[in-house]
Amino acid sequence: MLDQTPPPPAEIARRRTFAIIAHPDAGKTTLTEKFLLFGGAIQMAGQVRAKGEARRTRSDFLKMEQDRGISVSASAMSFEYRDYRFNLVDTPGHSDFSEDTYRTLTAVDAAIMVIDGAKGVESQTRKLFEVCRLRDLPILTFCNKMDREARDTFEIIDEIQENLAIDVTPASWPIGSGRDFLGAYDLLNDRLELMDRADRNRVAESIRLDGLDDPRLAEHVPAAQLAQLREEIAMARELLPAFDRGAFLAGAMTPIWFGSAINSFGVKELMEGIGEYGPRPQPQKAAERAVGADEPRVTGFVFKVQANMDPKHRDRVAFVRLASGHFTRGMKLTHVRSKKPMAVTNPVLFLAADRELADEAWAGDIIGIPNHGQLRIGDALTEGEALRFTGIPSFAPELLQTIRATDPMKAKHLEKALTQFAEEGAAKVFKPMIGSGFIVGVVGALQFEVLASRIQQEYQIPVRFESSQFSSARWISGEKPEVEKLVNANRQHIATDSDGDLVFLTRLQWDIDRVLRDYPAARLTATKEMMA
Repeated sequence: MLDQTPPPPAEIARRRTFAIIAHPDAGKTTLTEKFLLFGGAIQMAGQVRAKGEARRTRSDFLKMEQDRGISVSASAMSFEYRDYRFNLVDTPGHSDFSEDTYRTLTAVDAAIMVIDGAKGVESQTRKLFEVCRLRDLPILTFCNKMDREARDTFEIIDEIQENLAIDVTPASWPIGSGRDFLGAYDLLNDRLELMDRADRNRVAESIRLDGLDDPRLAEHVPAAQLAQLREEIAMARELLPAFDRGAFLAGAMTPIWFGSAINSFGVKELMEGIGEYGPRPQPQKAAERAVGADEPRVTGFVFKVQANMDPKHRDRVAFVRLASGHFTRGMKLTHVRSKKPMAVTNPVLFLAADRELADEAWAGDIIGIPNHGQLRIGDALTEGEALRFTGIPSFAPELLQTIRATDPMKAKHLEKALTQFAEEGAAKVFKPMIGSGFIVGVVGALQFEVLASRIQQEYQIPVRFESSQFSSARWISGEKPEVEKLVNANRQHIATDSDGDLVFLTRLQWDIDRVLRDYPAARLTATKEMMA
C-alpha cells in the first residue's frame, strides 16, 4: 500500500474524504452532528427529533428525514479540523436505500463504522461493510452508546472479528459501561479521557499519563475499576494485534474507539484518528487508466444528483468528487458524455442543506454543481481528456409497482417528476413498450413512501402505487440482431429505462431462464455500469 509516488501538494495531502456507515439507530446522525460541532461548523448540536426548526439536525434536510429521524439521502459536508480538511459524506442508514449508499462509497477514501455497544454488529452494518470490503476501503470503528448498558468489550471485538472477518485493534479501552461509564483510556496516546455527564456538548477532560502504572490514575478512577482496567488492557495487548497503519490502509484491520456520541465522548479521539492515520485522496479508477490525485489537470465524477434541495428554486445539484487537480471557480471543464464545454460558475461546498460558493477545491473535495439536468450520475468532468470513471453501479430493482396520478390532468407533470427522480438515482423508472403509464422499481419498500411523499411535496401531485404483474427487471445487451429478435417476440415484457436502454421485465425466474435458452447471443444483467 505504501507507494513510491512523489508527495501530493500540501492542500491535497491534508484532505480526508470519508463516509459514516451504520445500522439505523446506532447513532450515526448524532456522531455527524458532533463532528460538525468540533469542527466549528455548528454552534449547538441538535437532536434528530428536537423541537423547533433551529435545532433540526443539519444533515437531514428532507421533510421525511426530519419527521422520522432517519437519513434517507446522502449529504456531503466539508469542514476544517486542526490541520485537516474533512469531507464527510453522510449515508442513508436505512437498508431500503442501499443503492444510494453504495454509490456514495465510490466517492470516499475511508469509512467510519458505527456500532451500538449493546447490539453489536447488526444486519445493515454487515451489508454496508461488504460494500466497503469490495472497494478495500480502510475502516475505523466507533462503538457508541457506552453510557448505556453495553456488552463486554472483548465480546464486542470478537463479534466484529468473526462476523466481518477483519482484525480489530483497540485504539481506546472503555472504563465501565452504563451508569458506571467514566470514560476511556486512550491506548494510542497514553491518555485518560474522562466523560462530563453534566454538559453533553463539552469535550472530555484529557489527562496525559505515563502509562497504566502512573499513580495519578488512582486519583480519577475508583480502585475496583482501575484494577479491572489494568487487567483487561494487559489481556487485550496479549490477545489482540497492535495497530498497523499498512494493514489498516489495506482494509485488513480496523482500529476501534469506545464512546458516547450524544455525550460528545470519544468523538475528538476518533477525529484525530482519521486525521492522523486516515488515507489522503486515493487514485480513482477510469476505464482508460487510474487517475492520481496529484495530477495537475482537474478531473471529477458525479456520484449523486439531488433534486429540489431548495424546493423554492426547483434546482438540481450534482455532487462531484474531484479526482485530481486544483479546481477554481469559473473554470471551463469538458462534460465527457456530451463532449461539450461547461463553465462551472457557481460551484458550492456543503454544510448539509446550507451551501456556500466555492472559490477553489482540490482533489478529494466534494463540490456541488447546480444544473438543469445536464449532469447525471456517472458523468465525468475533465480538462479535455475523454475519461470514463468506473465502479458506479446501478442495481436491478427488487420491487416493481405501477404509478398513477390521482388527477389524470397531471399525468404529464408526473412524467417530468419521475424523470427527475430517475436521474437522481432515487428510483428506476421504466416505460413499457405496450400500454401507457410508468413502472417504478426500487430496492426497498420504504422508497415508494419517500417517492410519494416527495412528489406530493415538491410537485403537488398526489399519486398512488398499484401492484404490477412484474417482479423484477434486467438490462438487455448482446448482439444486435439477437436483441432485436428478442424484443420483437416479447414486446409485452419490454420497457426502456430513463437512459433509453432496453429492459426485460420479468414475472418469474423462469422468464429469465427462457430468454437465455432461446436467445443465447443476448445477455440479461442485474447491474448496469453508470458511465459517461
